[in-house]
Amino acid sequence: MLQDYIRNFAIVAHIDHGKSTLADRLLEKTGTIDKRHMRQQVLDSNPIERERGITIKLAPVRMKYVLPAHLQKILNSPASPAGRQFSILNLIDTPGHVDFSYEVSRSLRACEGIILVVDATQGIQAQTVAHMQLIKEAGLTVIPVINKIDLPGAKIAQVKKAICQAFGFNDKDVIDISAKDGTNIDQVLEAVVARIPPPSGKTSLPLRSLVFSSLYDPHKGVIIYVRIMDGEIDNKKSCQFHASKAIFTPLEVGVFTPQMIKVDKLQAGEVGYVATGLKDLSFARVGDTLTHEDSSCQPLPGYKEPKPMVFLSLFPTDNNEYLHLREALEKLHLSDSSFTFKPHASLALGKGFLCGFLGLLHAEIVKERLEREFSLDIIATTPTVEYTISLTGGETLLIHTPDDFPDPSRIKIILEPVMYAVIYAPREYVGSIMQLCQDKRAELVNLEYVSGQAKFTYLIPLSEMIIDFFDSLKSITSGYASLDYEFFELRPVTAVKLDILLNRKPVEAFSQIVVSQKAVKIGNKMVEKLKTLIPRHQFQIPIQAAVGGKIIARADVKSFRKDVTAKLYGGDQTRKDKLLEAQKKGKKRMRQFGEVNIPQEVFLNIYKS
Repeated sequence: MLQDYIRNFAIVAHIDHGKSTLADRLLEKTGTIDKRHMRQQVLDSNPIERERGITIKLAPVRMKYVLPAHLQKILNSPASPAGRQFSILNLIDTPGHVDFSYEVSRSLRACEGIILVVDATQGIQAQTVAHMQLIKEAGLTVIPVINKIDLPGAKIAQVKKAICQAFGFNDKDVIDISAKDGTNIDQVLEAVVARIPPPSGKTSLPLRSLVFSSLYDPHKGVIIYVRIMDGEIDNKKSCQFHASKAIFTPLEVGVFTPQMIKVDKLQAGEVGYVATGLKDLSFARVGDTLTHEDSSCQPLPGYKEPKPMVFLSLFPTDNNEYLHLREALEKLHLSDSSFTFKPHASLALGKGFLCGFLGLLHAEIVKERLEREFSLDIIATTPTVEYTISLTGGETLLIHTPDDFPDPSRIKIILEPVMYAVIYAPREYVGSIMQLCQDKRAELVNLEYVSGQAKFTYLIPLSEMIIDFFDSLKSITSGYASLDYEFFELRPVTAVKLDILLNRKPVEAFSQIVVSQKAVKIGNKMVEKLKTLIPRHQFQIPIQAAVGGKIIARADVKSFRKDVTAKLYGGDQTRKDKLLEAQKKGKKRMRQFGEVNIPQEVFLNIYKS
């Protein structure tokens, strides 16, 4: 296939503006998927994607578009064996959450154009502005589309004017559609062919292809999704990953329709897959460059090593399920090499695994997949970040859990990861966002207004972002805020280990690493929560939060009071006093030696909330 008749593009939109529905209509209109097999969100194959309404794992698809007569004359498209002229359209779907922002950037790098979808009832949202900033940086052609024009509340003229003013489009550039009804979908397809430029690579040059996703197949090994920038690839010549240096001879190459269809070769400008036969997914890294084994060409720019940012421990509620959990993590790691895991033990929770993830959503998805796909019941501990601690003897530690926190007297300096965060939101929420960020120890770098939206630039400690920052941001802005962030640097912080004592005995499972100025607030919150969760005993239970042996918060679980005088019927008062005194001495002894029974539900609830 000649490059001049290939178009590579993606669809980007704010959540619930109709991206997946538009993709469905394009597949339907081009005849890529038969109407009998059509279903909603056909590219979102994972049930979690469908339930949450987000794309987690991107899915490319190749469409063969039969050109209308006026486009045939313009492009002079080659004829198919049936005499009908066509163009090849490669739609590369993109993940829809900040945790996967690097994957989004690589997907955009594989495209020459973008369909930008805006809801006719909601207009330009914060995430729309954020997307446009990324698209401008990538230098991609944009086709603006106003969706949901069939709804009674559609403000087509108003939204079109806002799009043109904000992003510099002309009225004639904007296409009004209804993805649900299929209105004007032909115009979108024609615009993709007419406006988006063809790929610019050359088949005569040495092979250079961008790896933008991968998966594991038990029969074909690691399968990589590639965009061929230069050269061509088949199953006859050995290939090599530039970053991992792994060498392989392709078992097969093919394209997505959206099923995998084997072809003889992939040429410059095409999007497809390569079955490597490799058994380790970590060899195929997103953003890496694939070349021929004997090639000395330079790698494509923009590659980054995947680095886990959020850490938490996973424990089976039944310790007999430990081996089952290990097998499940190993199998899941075959399809997602971006998370890490290693054995970890807790006195309270037993044996489990310390896992590292790209972000909190990534952690939630992995945990949910373990529960659904492997029928596991799991407890997840409070998420934390990686602290770099320099000790007085010159040793450096990387700390992920409170269990590894060293003796404070040996600590020279503690460094925490700080993120460069960009927030877009409607201007009426500026005050609320600034207050939230101030509470999260954030440093304001810049505040400006872009296309009617406020754009905040902050430096925020990652430890403040992973607990409830995104949820709080969405809550105070009625869901209209958009957040993007990336690692900035390591900065010094005064962190301490917060211990929780039950009946004056520390419970390691409840320990946390916290910033010293927030230790009292977090300590009070923990003891008050535990006060409502821990069942009453025959003796009073003191719940204490301590830092370095100093008690900073306390709450008490009241004891049961057995009526020891119930068996007395009248008689002298001294007989009752004697029984009450004996009960008092017994409770004092129980306070001293009694063990606090902590049900499994307490750990589950404390970490869930």
